Amino acid sequence: MNKQKIITRTILLVSFVSFFNDIASEMLYPIMPVYLGSIGFSVLLIGVLEGFAEATAGLSKGYFGNLSDKTGKRLPFVQFGYMLSALSKPMMAVFTFPLWIFFARTTDRLGKGIRTSARDAMLSDETTAEHKGKVFGFHRAFDTLGASIGPFLALIFLYFYPQQYKLLFFIAFAPGLCSIILSFFIKEKKKENTQSVNKIRLSFFNYLNYWGKSSKIYKLLIIGLLAFTLFNSSDAFLLLALKANGMSDTKMIGVYIFYNLVYALFALPIGILADKIGLRKTMIFGFLIFALVYLGMGFAVVWWQFAIIFFLYGLYAASTEGVSKALISNISAKEETATAIGFYTSFASIFALLASSIGGLMFFYSPKLMFIFSGTGVFLVVLYFVLLRLKKN
Repeated sequence: MNKQKIITRTILLVSFVSFFNDIASEMLYPIMPVYLGSIGFSVLLIGVLEGFAEATAGLSKGYFGNLSDKTGKRLPFVQFGYMLSALSKPMMAVFTFPLWIFFARTTDRLGKGIRTSARDAMLSDETTAEHKGKVFGFHRAFDTLGASIGPFLALIFLYFYPQQYKLLFFIAFAPGLCSIILSFFIKEKKKENTQSVNKIRLSFFNYLNYWGKSSKIYKLLIIGLLAFTLFNSSDAFLLLALKANGMSDTKMIGVYIFYNLVYALFALPIGILADKIGLRKTMIFGFLIFALVYLGMGFAVVWWQFAIIFFLYGLYAASTEGVSKALISNISAKEETATAIGFYTSFASIFALLASSIGGLMFFYSPKLMFIFSGTGVFLVVLYFVLLRLKKN
């Protein structure tokens, strides 16, 4: 594969689809808790809503990843998944009674669950093992650039139209619609022996069987990644720590945008580096940065310290998010890539929910305790991966 063909038309289109989808999603991320509170949701109900929505996304990633492999198709899952997420945006503002909000929010997360494993497998199918870091890094760069632009647009809108949250949900549909339209320009490679989704009958948890037949090295990798996830609580706690240190809402969102910009800027260069020095080494580097960030958050008190910490946090994300999926795809059979990634992301969602629950209890008692606990735990995960050998990676 020559240099001109590393980033194919499909990879470029999928990246732009993710770009516009993330603009739509992240326009709403900073104001979601405020909006839900304004329509009568208590903090407890917001927690239940988000927990249920994320669990839906997590469990469905495994099922639809498995279904994608069984049918030999990727594109229908990508298109339908992004369509559901885009349509969920205006749905959140049409009605405000709790059951409808639960339905709309779950529709958004279900869309993520349907598309994620198939999309990542499609990216993997488009390249070779020696270019996985570049390809996944390129995609993450576009995805995260959208995540930077979204909150920035929301800030501008709310500056001129304060508290007009419902209107913002309708505006967020515009970039979501762009992602839907672009997805129909993607052309999937023709495969032999593809089957209709309607002809395949899979139980929802059939993907769990993959663990039994997966390779030893896959199991060892997933154990390490899930151990990391158990110490990786929600980014919301990092933002809450900023608030606790007297930072305004506007500055807090500004820091979040800064983090995403660093992530977007470094995702591709680090992906290129990962292909040269090894995916495992790059991922270990990212986990080490994470540990330093969380330990630093336990003691930071002034703005310049937070600036350094969130810069490093962007480097951590750029070194791990796409790299870990590239690593999974490299040690999995090509016809089972979506199942392998889906199995991991499914359990990662459950472990993330546990991590945030544990982190929330610790944060309530002492924010410093939570950050030190997570940072120290990830140092142990780093040690695990240093001792682990993943073939050439």
